[in-house]
Amino acid sequence: MGASEDRIELALKISGRMAVNARDEFLYFLDTLRVNCKEDDSPVTPMDLEIERTIRREIESVFPDDTIVGEEFPDHKGLSEYRWLIDPIDGTKSFIHGVPLFSTLIGLEKSGESICGIISLPALGLILYAEKGGGAWLRKKGSNREERVNCSSCRNISDAVFLTSEVLTFNKAGRRDAYERLERSVKFTRTWGDAYGYFLVATGKAEMMVDPILSDWDAGPLLVILEEAGGKFTDWKGNRTIYGKEGIGSNGILHDEILKILNEK
Repeated sequence: MGASEDRIELALKISGRMAVNARDEFLYFLDTLRVNCKEDDSPVTPMDLEIERTIRREIESVFPDDTIVGEEFPDHKGLSEYRWLIDPIDGTKSFIHGVPLFSTLIGLEKSGESICGIISLPALGLILYAEKGGGAWLRKKGSNREERVNCSSCRNISDAVFLTSEVLTFNKAGRRDAYERLERSVKFTRTWGDAYGYFLVATGKAEMMVDPILSDWDAGPLLVILEEAGGKFTDWKGNRTIYGKEGIGSNGILHDEILKILNEK
């Protein structure tokens, strides 16, 4: 097994263990969950901190020279060609309000190229993962089988489902006009957002997920997952990157049309 395969295996093991912890916290301790606010007024819980702390500890114990970037703690700067991106609970607002659409995200890069991505949905018992060149796969709690997943084959934007995390984010980014143009172009729009939205695109349940504001750790696993499912992930300029601070995940077929609508003047 090579260096990349060793790391991918570790990422999958970690995501499985963290899924159990997050699910238990969600199911049994939600009523007593302590919620604090960060400097940007976004919520954070002890579970966010504990999951990221545990993931970091496990990576550093095996691959101490790898770089680790996460939402809750300062970067661990390594010397190797590998870089990990971690969001311990993506969708903390959902988590603290009892909505089961939160996730744990792990992305892995080698020399700047995304090679592995994991979206773990603990409350739903689902893990979606992809390895560069190996397809996108869905694991379901209680099943020993893995199902290969693909984006939808929808070719008409008027038949498409458009997802986003929060409509007001378009206002914050000064792009409400873009939201309204895209909403008028599609079949219907829903705010089944955060990484769950990208999960739905990768599994063929929706055609596009658009975020006007997106952190690196939010985007970390998305590019490789969407591409391995047959879709695309770019910033709003069409650049293939997880560092654009914005994101479009699509079934690929409609991607250029989405870009055109978003960027109309």
